[in-house]
Order: sequence, then structure tokens, then C-alpha cells
Amino acid sequence: MSKSPRKFSTPVKWVSEINWRLTGLIIPLVLFLMFFSLHYSYTSNGFNAFYPVQLLLHLPFARDNDQVSNKEELLRSKIAVCLVGGARRFELTGPSIIENILKEYPNSDLFLSSPLDSDTFKFSLLKFAPHVAAVRIIQPQPLPENESYARVLTPHNSPNGIQGLLQYFNLVEGCLTMIKSHQKKNNFMYDWVVRTRVDGYWNAPLGPQNFVPGKYLVPPGSSYGGLNDRLGIGDLTTSTVALSRLSLIPHLDSAGFTNLNSEAAFKAQLTTQNVSYVANRLPFCVVSDRRYDFPPGQFGVPVAALSSPGPLSGAKCRPCTVVCEGLCVESVMESVEKEWSWTDWENGALSLCDAHKEWESGWEKIFDQVAGKKHANARKRIERMKIGECVRDFDELRKKSAYWSAPPGDEICTLGLSPP
Repeated sequence: MSKSPRKFSTPVKWVSEINWRLTGLIIPLVLFLMFFSLHYSYTSNGFNAFYPVQLLLHLPFARDNDQVSNKEELLRSKIAVCLVGGARRFELTGPSIIENILKEYPNSDLFLSSPLDSDTFKFSLLKFAPHVAAVRIIQPQPLPENESYARVLTPHNSPNGIQGLLQYFNLVEGCLTMIKSHQKKNNFMYDWVVRTRVDGYWNAPLGPQNFVPGKYLVPPGSSYGGLNDRLGIGDLTTSTVALSRLSLIPHLDSAGFTNLNSEAAFKAQLTTQNVSYVANRLPFCVVSDRRYDFPPGQFGVPVAALSSPGPLSGAKCRPCTVVCEGLCVESVMESVEKEWSWTDWENGALSLCDAHKEWESGWEKIFDQVAGKKHANARKRIERMKIGECVRDFDELRKKSAYWSAPPGDEICTLGLSPP
């Protein structure tokens, strides 16, 4: 019995349904691409109907590749990291600076400019820094307050008046002096200078997007009528202007500026010297023992919990039990003057402490939980440090440093630690 040829039939209805479904998906996509093709034909240098497709396919990868490229370029660059201020809570902040700045850019050179006090022994932790170019620890001496300083600067809101501002400016400019000396001695020029504070706690690495050619980068918020001066990043030209805190005061005087706080003087310093600046959010806060009213008023200072995800961009902070978050933070921050002590708080970035009293009992446990085991161990190392160990650490730090201008290690350690 012969078999008839097998016949294949097309399920017309099924194919038709698929075609209509595909059409329903394709038509909006085509219209979307046509719209952007027409748009880009008028906004770019040449007509390219496929530009939107290229954009959709390549933009995310291009952005990531730019980040990688920038990081690779920075790792080939010469970077000076200028660390300024008193040691204070360096057992908390120092390890985060080493981890998120110095080790993030292991080609960088550290320059420390600090006054000598009972906390200076905590700088022994810097023996763990990859490269130390210069250490300058000075015995604080009153600086002369001439008429120019008195006209340009205001003592208002400065804990130590105009003298406090001058001491801080002197430390900053001292760092610039060390950088210039190191360059001259070694016959090279730095590509970038990162200037940050000793009391800054970093909860994430300093990203490559914060190195902006031709502009000086500062954090937003905490501007106090000027520019946030708790961190700055720039090339050598812009950084030379930014770090010349004392030298440029006569220029501000000649330009007619009066009664400036640190932040306002910093802004005037950049603008009068035609230095462009840009603000980026940055993952650090300034650990502070100072007390502030809670809730803060219009010109009050909100104090962030160290556990805040941030970026906090240099806002004041401390390890604390959170007393205000979510809608409470929104209510508080909407009442704070935007051009004064305000900081970014949206999307749960900020939790607040009640900082009207001294640090709460048990803050160590809170810090250790937030910072993690590695940083907790560094804190405990300083807490139980003995003079002999401190002296050995400073000897090691001195050997790592290309330039050393500081008292002997035993003097530093004895000043801050009790004999066994």
C-alpha cells in the first residue's frame, strides 16, 4: 500500500497572532528610534540615523570604560595627598583615609601638616601608609595678626577666633610648601593634589570622577556662605591657589573683602584668582567632639550618625545611636539654611545624632559595628598602646618619610601616653 506524501500545513492563525504581537512591540521601538534620530540629526555634527541604537548599545559600557580609563590614568599620575589638622580622633579616621585614599591610589605621596599636641601619637598609624613623602609636626606658636588679617577675616563662629583661622591656614599652606620642596628636590611635578582633613572619616573610596581637569573640586553643603573647604582636589595650578590660604589674604584685602569666615575666604580666594570650581558629593564626614543643639535651628549644625550611608560630603558626624531618620530628617533639614550648614539628606542618605551632650557611653561598640573589624582593631591598637610600641612605630614612620620635621618619637609618645 503506497503512502501518500506527507503534507505540512501552516497554522495561519497562530503565526498571525505572533506577527501582531511582534508588531505591537516593534512599532513603538521604531517610533522611539526615529524620534531620537531626528533629534540628534539637529544636535550633533552630522546626521546619523543609527546614533540612538549606538547610544543604547554603547553608552553604559562607554561610561564604565571611561571610569576604568580614568582610574588607570590616575594610577600612572603623580598624586600628592595633603593631610592637614590635629590628630584628635585619628584612631577612628586614620585607617579610613589610608584605606580609601592612600591605598586606593598607591602611587600617591602623603604629606602631613599638623600641630603637636597630646593626640599626635595617634599618627603612628601612618606607618601603614604606602608612601610617605613628608611629615611636618610643629609646636603651635601664636601668629601675628596684622591689619589685613583683621579686616578680611572674622572671629565669629571660629572656636579660637582669627588666631584659629590663621593657624589652620598656616598648616594648609605649609603642606603646599612641602609639596613644592619635594618636587624641586626630585625634579618632577605632581599632576594632582588631594587636600583633606585629618578628622575625616571615609566610608567608601575616593572615586576617579572627582579628578576634574582645569577645575578645583569641593564637596557640596556645609558651605557657611562660601565653599565647603573640608576637602579639595585639583591639578597643581588650581591647588596652588587653593592651598595658599595665608599668602592670598592681602589680595582679598586689596579686592575689598571684609569679615570673611574660612569658607567665604576660600571662595573669594578661588574667584579672585579665576579658578573655576565644581562640587561633587564625597563619601566622608568630619568626626567632631563639639556639641550642637538638637534639633538644629535655621543656622544650626546637624550632626550625622557615622552609620549614615551618605555620601555626607564633610558634614559633622560622630558614632551615636540614631535619634532621627526618614521623615524626621526631612523635617529637620528643610528648616536648615541651604547656604549654611545644610547637607544632602535625600534617599535616606542621612541619619542624625542628638549631639547636644558629649559622646554617649558605649560609642566604641557603635563605631566598631559601623567601621568593621579591621578599623575596630586599629582603634583598639591605639587605645591600648604603650610608649615603647609608639616610639617604634614613629621610628618606622620616620624611616619611610623622605622629609621629616617633627619632635623625636619619644617626646611625641610621652606627651600623649602615660608611662607603664
